[in-house]
Amino acid sequence: MEMNRDDAWSLLTEYTKSENLRKHALAVEILMRALAEKFGQDPDVWGIVGLLHDFDYEMYPEFPDHPTKGSAILRERGYPEEIIQAIASHVEAMKLPRDSMLRKAIFACDELAGFLIAAALVRPGKSIIGMQTKSVKKKLKDKAFARAVNRDEIRRSAEELGFSLEEHIAFCIQAFEDKASLLGLGGGSPA
Repeated sequence: MEMNRDDAWSLLTEYTKSENLRKHALAVEILMRALAEKFGQDPDVWGIVGLLHDFDYEMYPEFPDHPTKGSAILRERGYPEEIIQAIASHVEAMKLPRDSMLRKAIFACDELAGFLIAAALVRPGKSIIGMQTKSVKKKLKDKAFARAVNRDEIRRSAEELGFSLEEHIAFCIQAFEDKASLLGLGGGSPA
């Protein structure tokens, strides 16, 4: 199967109707593409992993249905096993080894993407532009803020990628700043 973003987007929108979940998929895709470029990997492949990592979540929100039912759908559609396994590996309960940079990256992008968006949405202007790493780290310490986000996963995943937590946060903020308008995080009123 020749993978392309248009097909991946079509699959995502077929299974995911929630605008917030679609925005999360776009956010993770942005981070995955940026990391692919940093590590000299294929941004299209990494982007598709980011875009589709939770495509089945709205229909199958409970483990093990998510991600196993999604994996079955991807196999039926002819997606390569490397992509399927990378997507499945982002769910810690699957206990799959994160033995490739692709698998480490999707794990590192998922939770942090959600946290950074939550942090941006409580800022004046609801903007990611100019957000500081130190303010994100302060919010990470506030267990009441975005309480569903697994802080331990954020810390461990940065280390698995070979980054300090500060480096990973700063890199992801920069990646989001470059695409802020796509996520509605550019500040000002939406067009």
